[in-house]
Amino acid sequence: MTYSYFPGCTLKNKGRDLDVYGRAAAEKLGFALEELPAWQCCGAVYPMAKDEIATRLSSVRALMAAKEKGQDLVTLCSACHHVIKRVNGDMQRDAAIRDKVARYLNLDTPYAGETKVLHYLEVLRDRVGFDQVAKAVSNPLTGKKIGAYYGCLLLRPGKEMGFDDPENPCILEDFIRALGAEPVIYALRNACCGGYCTMENRDFARKQVDKIMENAKSQEAECLITACPLCMYNLRENATDGLPVMYFTELLAKALGVD
Repeated sequence: MTYSYFPGCTLKNKGRDLDVYGRAAAEKLGFALEELPAWQCCGAVYPMAKDEIATRLSSVRALMAAKEKGQDLVTLCSACHHVIKRVNGDMQRDAAIRDKVARYLNLDTPYAGETKVLHYLEVLRDRVGFDQVAKAVSNPLTGKKIGAYYGCLLLRPGKEMGFDDPENPCILEDFIRALGAEPVIYALRNACCGGYCTMENRDFARKQVDKIMENAKSQEAECLITACPLCMYNLRENATDGLPVMYFTELLAKALGVD
């Protein structure tokens, strides 16, 4: 199976590991990520104002490119997934936004949200199947106690993202089990790390990260995994006494023997 793939800006520099390990693991699991040839930054933050059209256009261009190929659009970065998925929802449900976008892009036929947007984890869960992932594991992570850190953007708003239960998610825990490790359930796994506050109020972000780390440690987590480059930065740089943190794709690649 081949998917159109939107890597996003961070995965080309600071978040490169999320991309590199994700591509290697995909090949091992039998699906292909075909990078869109002329993607632009998604904008990083979803525009809440309905009359803010220009910042939606790069997402719409990516969605249209995937539609032209007849492919679903896959993302890895939590922020890119959040923005593109919500913009796609706008195009499905809001005629005013849809018409304005069509005029901006000089489209004869408005794009109406026909592309299906999937996070890489959804491909593993819903298309490959965690049972098949488990069968492909050559280096099981037996005995490892791993905490999933979801953050905000994958899960919320729950009805729009449709990713998992925003209050009690399980997709990353099921992923960890498929790799042979033990998932650690801790209360703050879907709490905000303070990522967007880091530049303005680093002390607040540090307090948030320390709370998360201490909570995960209290449940005997040995490390954390995440899908968000901003969370990765915050968890690594702002922790006073933190746990090791890695991208979930790095853990996957290790278990598959392709790291």
